[in-house]
Amino acid sequence: QVQLVESGGGSVQVGGSLRLSCAASGDTYFYNSMGWFRQAPGEEREGVATIYLDGGSTAYGDSVKGRFTISQDNAKNTVYLLMNSLKPEDTAKYYCAADRISYGLGASRLLDPGLFDYWGQGTQVTVSS
Repeated sequence: QVQLVESGGGSVQVGGSLRLSCAASGDTYFYNSMGWFRQAPGEEREGVATIYLDGGSTAYGDSVKGRFTISQDNAKNTVYLLMNSLKPEDTAKYYCAADRISYGLGASRLLDPGLFDYWGQGTQVTVSS
């Protein structure tokens, strides 16, 4: 019902920037929130940034606060992740996710990947020193 396609990953040096895009298609009834998650080899998937699409309430993982910004373009059904001041520990595969989740949970609770049913294929981000 919902298809997500990520783009914008790549290789960058420490301190550099990248902007990831996630284009959603399908019935918008099935999602009111979207998020970015990442997973490094041997690690669990962790929440990076999330957003409720109605109102724009956002939340960020502690490790990216002040460096990453999530934003939306409703006209394009697209969510972006601007990543600044990248560090080697940001190296991971980044996934976009979407679902319909109660507003009562609050954006910070959306950092739990278990809340999302719709996932993209991921895009690799590699930060080298």
